[in-house]
Amino acid sequence: MRWRVAKEPEVLHRRQEIVEHPFGTMKRWMDQGYFLMKGLPKVRAEFSLTVFAYNLKRAMKILGTQKLVQAVS
Repeated sequence: MRWRVAKEPEVLHRRQEIVEHPFGTMKRWMDQGYFLMKGLPKVRAEFSLTVFAYNLKRAMKILGTQKLVQAVS
């Protein structure tokens, strides 16, 4: 892994910007540092709800509540 990062450090920086930010936001801002449920189906459901809430909040921020309601209606 060190060799791959040393070879192309910009890939790691790009990943940190794109991929790691949502997970960090969900862990810290939404207090989802660990799962409350046990078992893969329940954990998947919990994670899906967390991702849905994150995406809904982003859509509200980007589009605004009025446009989001119009798009859903």
